[in-house]
Amino acid sequence: MDYRNVGASGLRVSELCLGTMTFGKEADESAAHAILDRFVAAGGDFVDTADVYAGGVSEEIVGRWLARQRRDSLVVATKGFWATGDGRNDHGAGRKHLIAAVHDSLRRLGTDYLDLYQLHCFDETTPVEETLSTLDQLVRTGKVRHLGVSNYAAWQLQKSVDVARFRGWEPFVASQPLYNLIDREIEHEHVPVCRNEGVGIIPWSPMRGGWLTGKYQRGMTAAPAGARWDGDQQPWLGNWENAVDERVWRVTDTLIEVAGQIGRTPAQVALRWVAQRPGVTAPIVGARSVAQLDDTLGAIGWTLDDEHLDRLTTAGEQPLPYPHAYLARSPRRRS
Repeated sequence: MDYRNVGASGLRVSELCLGTMTFGKEADESAAHAILDRFVAAGGDFVDTADVYAGGVSEEIVGRWLARQRRDSLVVATKGFWATGDGRNDHGAGRKHLIAAVHDSLRRLGTDYLDLYQLHCFDETTPVEETLSTLDQLVRTGKVRHLGVSNYAAWQLQKSVDVARFRGWEPFVASQPLYNLIDREIEHEHVPVCRNEGVGIIPWSPMRGGWLTGKYQRGMTAAPAGARWDGDQQPWLGNWENAVDERVWRVTDTLIEVAGQIGRTPAQVALRWVAQRPGVTAPIVGARSVAQLDDTLGAIGWTLDDEHLDRLTTAGEQPLPYPHAYLARSPRRRS
């Protein structure tokens, strides 16, 4: 397992991050702890959860496992924003909720501090100064070490970076967006902001909810019954009807071809592609079992060569939106 800095920070983490959204739902506590043990045995040290995963049960499961580990050898990340109760202040990025949410996550995880605390979403109803000053206070009191975001638009991230810099507050060092061979919208603006501002990218769903594992192939007219893409199984990614077009099949075809040529599984190749993209720190991988995690771990210890990287990247390219297409066509200004 290789290790990388999170953005421009001094925090170093394993090149894969173990996501725990399955814990307490698709993986019970025994299976979850076995997955965590296997991940650490492979050199992984970066674990990501959230206060809303399984209604807080995911954090509790991680916390009971964490109690048996050497805490300082691990990087524990969690997220807050979404409703955790029925009260009017039980969601969002206001001061009242954020302070309570961090304390609740610390209690469930059984730890004195969080290595990385991330806002699960941008709060348009709370002044950004209130959110950022609260997060800065949480860092200064030692409850949080580093700060990040998830699902932010590029302008939301840039505004937050600029306000924090102007006020002298703790900066965001990580961003957790949707990113994979097919879902590449962040390349237009979000990735450049992250690279310019020293924000490490920690992609979620790098295998597109199982789509990029090779089980979906051209000619299929529907997802297998019970699969994640069957009906409304993927609320955050969409459904079969809006997920399938010629570009998607072109990416799928290319992925399967490349995997066959280099003797890897499609899932390993898809994950390796994300891990080698500019600005990426560590893709988040999930698992329901140790066997599933073992297949995923086959993505470490090697790299895609330039030829295969280019083939995969080209297969998923999309037409540039305005103004990016206009700027790409415009001649450079002469000095």
